[in-house]
Amino acid sequence: MTGGDEVRILRAGDREAVAWKNGGGVTREIAAWPEGAAMADFGWRISLAEVAADGPFSAFPGVDRTLTLAEGAGMDLTVAGARRLVDERYAPQEFPGDVPTGCRLVDGPVVNFNVMYRRDRVRAETAVVRGTLALAAAPQETLLVVALRGPAELGTGAGPVALGPYDAVRISGDGDGDGDGACVLRTRGHAAVVRLAARSGR
Repeated sequence: MTGGDEVRILRAGDREAVAWKNGGGVTREIAAWPEGAAMADFGWRISLAEVAADGPFSAFPGVDRTLTLAEGAGMDLTVAGARRLVDERYAPQEFPGDVPTGCRLVDGPVVNFNVMYRRDRVRAETAVVRGTLALAAAPQETLLVVALRGPAELGTGAGPVALGPYDAVRISGDGDGDGDGACVLRTRGHAAVVRLAARSGR
């Protein structure tokens, strides 16, 4: 890819499933920053979570979450004492990750696309798109594209990249911001686009 951007393909089949301590599901990490960071010291972390049973969410001090229902009928959440019904697929939901959150499954297991980031260190924006969209990462910014439903294709300067279900592409904007590193996302299904950057002074 031109413009100095770095493009990495992250295939769904390469991810390890990690069981939750409470046995209520498993998580597959898609990407994190810094790479290899543990749960206690990540700046941001993006994953797919398979929720198989009712129960509380883990608390993450100083962390905000954006949760997108990708499979299943949904969840009836209680976030800091307030009810939050999450039953619409591909609609990102934002809430604090450090307040008590309980989960009751509406009708069986679900799969969630989960973005977590430390609010004092990172800015994060999540959107779910269909059709065709031009994308470019600004300097020192990361874009993560994940095919949530159906295949997708990312056109880059090096040629098209085909994405199957839950495959991802990580684009790091290390160029000069002149737009030469732009790529084009095409999907007839739904794809998540997450834009991440460190907050000023970090």
